Amino acid sequence: MPRETAMTCNFGGCARTITAGVLISASSMAQAQDYTFRLAHVTSDQEPLQEAMEEFVRNVEARTEGRVDIEIFPNAQLGSNPEVFEQVRAGAPIITISDPGYLSDFVADFGVLGGPYLMEDPRDFQRIVESDLYAELVDRLRDEAGLELLALNWLFGSRHMLSDVAISSPEDTAGLTFRTPPNIMWVETFEAIGARPTQIAWGEVYSALSAGVVDAAEAPLPSIYGARLHEAKSTVSLTAHFRGFTGLMMNAEVFASMPEDIRTIMLEEADATGGFMTDLMLDSEEEWIARLEEEGVIFNRDVDLAAFQAATADVYNRFPDWSDGLYEQVRDILDD
Repeated sequence: MPRETAMTCNFGGCARTITAGVLISASSMAQAQDYTFRLAHVTSDQEPLQEAMEEFVRNVEARTEGRVDIEIFPNAQLGSNPEVFEQVRAGAPIITISDPGYLSDFVADFGVLGGPYLMEDPRDFQRIVESDLYAELVDRLRDEAGLELLALNWLFGSRHMLSDVAISSPEDTAGLTFRTPPNIMWVETFEAIGARPTQIAWGEVYSALSAGVVDAAEAPLPSIYGARLHEAKSTVSLTAHFRGFTGLMMNAEVFASMPEDIRTIMLEEADATGGFMTDLMLDSEEEWIARLEEEGVIFNRDVDLAAFQAATADVYNRFPDWSDGLYEQVRDILDD
């Protein structure tokens, strides 16, 4: 269709240009609609998450033949996570990263998916996102919070502990002040191992470690490197206490306003990119270890994972708002 007869839409309205008295059919206009989104995240543009987002954007734009245009905004350019989440809920044309912790603010049962030592092999998480339980949670999120979850299978990474000294067992975390995000699952988990969780925004973690506001922090290796946290604390203990999954989320009404074919493409590509990022994270862990070692980081591999798992097992009993038998249901899915 010639550009001068196209109908261009954004979420503030639509405009149509008709030349030479040519009338455009409703079906033709629908095919010519353009949708522009901002894709926001707070982490560094040097992390694997950025690469995964670029993969998602490239594939969506190709499959929609340019009808969808997405620009990525890393490094909290659009604001902190809470600020971006509020923009999404208000109906802004923004796609952002979300995780079970944030989603549990609206549908409490999502919280179980972010618990400690939930699975040994991160690829097993795909069993959850293909389950009836997950489909029910996504429907509830849409109905109860007005949020559309495009995917939640993006492995953000195994989270490890960063401090001045090696941490090999829960006895080593007793009394330590640990930075955590504003997430109740993190708080409960670190209390369970005897630490003192302190909630600090990601952008302030470096200064908090440097100034001694907290003794330690935890994050995936690429995030530690991207935020230069190893310049403040130089010992990483490979505790892998969380296998962190995240994914893409947007306003449900904005999503529903698009043609069905575009909605299908975005869902399919969000899910496919989850597999891309999971492979990327798992295949690159030793590379990130080597990169950090080159900058003086000491890695502690002598970690009693069984002791940490035992110490945090009771965390799953600390959420009375969860549906009855929720953790057992998740275990059945993972262990099947």
